[in-house]
Amino acid sequence: IHSEKSVACHLQHFLVYCINQSSSRNEKCSQAQFPITQNVTVVEGSTANMTCRVDYNDNTSLQWSNPAQQTLFFGDKKALRDNRIELVRASWKELTISISDVTLSDEGQYTCSLFTMPVKTSKAFLTVLGVPAKPEITGLSRPAQEGEDVTLTCTTSGSKPAADIRWFRNDKEVQGQKEVNATGRSFTVRSTIHLKVDRTDDGAAYTCVVEHIALGSLPHQVTEVLEVHYPPQVEIVRSVIVPQEGQYFKLECVSKGNPLPEPVLWTKDGGELPDVERMIVEGRDLIITTLNKTDNGTYRCEASNHLGTNRDEFTLYVYAKDFPGTTT
Repeated sequence: IHSEKSVACHLQHFLVYCINQSSSRNEKCSQAQFPITQNVTVVEGSTANMTCRVDYNDNTSLQWSNPAQQTLFFGDKKALRDNRIELVRASWKELTISISDVTLSDEGQYTCSLFTMPVKTSKAFLTVLGVPAKPEITGLSRPAQEGEDVTLTCTTSGSKPAADIRWFRNDKEVQGQKEVNATGRSFTVRSTIHLKVDRTDDGAAYTCVVEHIALGSLPHQVTEVLEVHYPPQVEIVRSVIVPQEGQYFKLECVSKGNPLPEPVLWTKDGGELPDVERMIVEGRDLIITTLNKTDNGTYRCEASNHLGTNRDEFTLYVYAKDFPGTTT
């Protein structure tokens, strides 16, 4: 590896050489000798190849310089002590170098110089894309209660340019409020959604999707599932439409709530069930194994959780076995 002082000496000797050439040769040297470069875009952490070409060259050296005007390579001679910068190809018509493990600070305008008299240059801009970090959703520290205002915030950092954030509730997109802040050379992006939750939000999946050119077709995403607590909702469902003497009969207490009400309480006419041998409670169901007229009355199912209590009632009338229009 040559020091910058060594490269400077080579440059000085070269310039003296060019000055000593005849005017006719200088004219020939200047014809069709223009360095050609291209702008380069790479993702942070990858490798950038910077290529400078010339269509015609009469033994004239090429040089690459960084945005701080520090010489990187003069021909095949390395000038800057940076292990990430390596020579790929050096000839009279091409000088290609590579910069590995590119950082955001490497971005800027690089210069390729062709040492004719006068010196000709070409600029190439190196654009470095900052990769956004995997997002994080905050605002779900505990189960929410029905009617509560909830704010969900999705945050990603390190993107350049600023990343885009999209929100989805299950499979349907919802709009968030976006905020972008510069943090050095990159950006931190936040998107917030505000919810007044109800029981329909219990179990809903909210997904934050981060899209960015550096991620291509594979965006980052994170999902949080809402848990919403709400008081019970109760409905009694009967097993047959027309209850008859001697029939098997079941009343099902369909109770919903979060936390799920367990167990439910069955009563008849405001008191305990009168015949525990024929009236059996299994989970949420009340089963009467053999109906008779003494079972007539009002049955109530009551369900509770820490948010409240709800109930439903069913009035049972047992018909005679030979009642017209009934079936056995």
